[in-house]
Amino acid sequence: MEKPTTTEALVREILDRIADKWTLVVIEELGSGGEMRFTELRDRIGGVSQKMLTKTLRQMERDGLATRHVHAVVPPRVDYKLTPLGESLGEAACGIWLWAEKHLGDVTSARQAFDRRPK
Repeated sequence: MEKPTTTEALVREILDRIADKWTLVVIEELGSGGEMRFTELRDRIGGVSQKMLTKTLRQMERDGLATRHVHAVVPPRVDYKLTPLGESLGEAACGIWLWAEKHLGDVTSARQAFDRRPK
């Protein structure tokens, strides 16, 4: 992925990133659990493959959202932690959660009304 040339390009890239299946889940877990071992993070998330979690964490690391600390021990131990940038993205995404909580009934009603309409 190339360097974004405009704010609009960065917004699109970040929306693509957080709209994937795992990034927001990882942000949520690291945000609530602090620094975490890879295996602990994988276990807490559940359902994510090692390959997909590794890919997600590497993308987050590249974007400056998370840090990776490799400990020189056997077996290898790797810890991940949100950066302040990652924490601020988590806070911004929290607004979507709050909106969903506030408007759950409205969206449910709108969907039911739509589904009852003649086709």
